[in-house]
Amino acid sequence: MSSRLTAGLLLMAGALSAQDARQIVAESQRRGRADSQRYEGSLEVVGANHKVSKKSWQSDRLGSYGNSKAIIRFTTPAEVKGVALLVVNHPERSSDQWMWTPAIGRDRRIAQQDRSTRFFGTDFSFEDLEERDVDQFDFKLEGDEAVDGAACWRIESKPKQSKSSQYTSSRVWIRKDNYVPVQYENYVKDKLVRRLVEKDIQNIQGIWTARLLEMTDLGRNSRTILKLENVRYNVPMKDDDFTVQALRRAM
Repeated sequence: MSSRLTAGLLLMAGALSAQDARQIVAESQRRGRADSQRYEGSLEVVGANHKVSKKSWQSDRLGSYGNSKAIIRFTTPAEVKGVALLVVNHPERSSDQWMWTPAIGRDRRIAQQDRSTRFFGTDFSFEDLEERDVDQFDFKLEGDEAVDGAACWRIESKPKQSKSSQYTSSRVWIRKDNYVPVQYENYVKDKLVRRLVEKDIQNIQGIWTARLLEMTDLGRNSRTILKLENVRYNVPMKDDDFTVQALRRAM
């Protein structure tokens, strides 16, 4: 076989792998699509010193995957009650975000350079709370790998040059039986900085949903455990509930 033919076959295989990977991610997003979602989240933040702090929030989302709006509003403890984040996702670029802090009575736009910082004492960064369309990334199918006994595809994603991200690359493990993502690893250059594991997967209104999320910040040696309770899909919501003005509304 000539070297030119071999190179051509390798390029074709790489193109097919990328297309297969994109199709898998797109199908995963399609199966999780709903007009809206609401849940109550309880959080435990476990620091490097094993000190545990507890918070809770309510999350509302209208739309999904790259063209949605979401508000996360803390409900407890008292010192953070009412603190809220508005995320407006876009299919062609990273999200717009604003945070409302009742204690100082003001909202502020989250600048792009601040998206890598922790969201209000949790191990989720502001960017981690975005939803991004598949067209914002290049994908590569790396192979098969089981997670907790479930067969998964392991897929690498890299943000396209036009898309800003704190992460150089990411990996996602998607289950083959129900297309649910069960693990993410986020890298800066070749260094693993955050890992998200999703468990307790249940079928809620026909959508397979992970009800336990654990985000680990490898640099800080801390983790945040988020439990989703009272998850509901296709709840009636209005666009007016997802504005900067709506952030200021009392609980």
